[in-house]
Amino acid sequence: MGKPAIGLSSHIWNNNARCILLLALYPVLVAVIFWVIAFLLGLGSTKGMLPGAEVDTLGVAQGALNLTLEFLPLILTVVAIWFIIAWFSHSLMIRKLSHSHPVARSEEPELYNLLENLCISRGIKIPHLEIIETHARNAFASGIDEKSYSITVTRGLMNSLAKDELEGVLAHELTHILNRDVRLLIVCVIFTGMFGFLAQLAWSNIRYSLFYSRQRRDNSMATVFAMLIIAVVLWLGYMATLLMRFALSRHREYMADAGAVEMTKNPDGMMRALMRISGRDRIPETTDDIAMMCIENHVPFLGVFATHPPIEQRIIALSEVTNTPIPDSLSLPPVAKEERISRNKNHDRERVNPWLTRGRRP
Repeated sequence: MGKPAIGLSSHIWNNNARCILLLALYPVLVAVIFWVIAFLLGLGSTKGMLPGAEVDTLGVAQGALNLTLEFLPLILTVVAIWFIIAWFSHSLMIRKLSHSHPVARSEEPELYNLLENLCISRGIKIPHLEIIETHARNAFASGIDEKSYSITVTRGLMNSLAKDELEGVLAHELTHILNRDVRLLIVCVIFTGMFGFLAQLAWSNIRYSLFYSRQRRDNSMATVFAMLIIAVVLWLGYMATLLMRFALSRHREYMADAGAVEMTKNPDGMMRALMRISGRDRIPETTDDIAMMCIENHVPFLGVFATHPPIEQRIIALSEVTNTPIPDSLSLPPVAKEERISRNKNHDRERVNPWLTRGRRP
């Protein structure tokens, strides 16, 4: 998919090409799944009406194809509506999935200034800032264009990192935006996320038919069988979209680390930031999709696939490229209060975060 990434320009070109290809393949995948469902349902109904008789598989397949072509305009319309919803609502979806809330300069002036200085150095518009009220240490970027680009950090990250370390994390996420990594991730997570929703809806209908429609047992069992076929095929489609996500190279994290060092001119600060994040990155009550977007995710996706290279390898790569000694993680002292960004206490008294006040320690 795309040409091999040999530099920053080709990496950005590949990301743009992957976005276009994924969006173009999505309607095709929906149509194929519709055909498979129609074929399996037709095969099952034929066997049910003619038990023991030889089934005309090619005839059933042709019938499924004709049905798919008949409903193709509706399929394309549904996909187009979903794309429109995803385009205008993806920021809200990400916010709900991650339990974040937006902040302005008046709420977090030092954090905002750190990001603003980085953006000025690159001559780009400042992304929106959001915070997740959790003790986890992590951050991610999201959005598909200048109007929707956003950088989200956790409260734990802000409270645990020195200013130069936090600046490195912000530069890392800003590099994802500049490299178009974030647009590709959003296309994978949101635009192709309809299969998971439909599959869960099918499973819910199956449970309802099994446990709440006993008075219509005969009809419900036929319905359950049909819904089971639909759910299985939808889950296969969902797995296909997951494979699209894993077509994304983990190389993007190395490039974002390098971009952060280029912006901040502080490889030592970036390495210390990664050390402080290591093992403390898991955000509670969030999804694997959000974890895949973060600066670090030490838990494999679905328990199988690693979405990020190990932090140790990323630190070694930074050390070798910049010829900077690796800090001793065992001797890293806790960050002093004066080295961290300060909070606007007056604003904290005015605003109560509605998401994770339950996650704060007393």
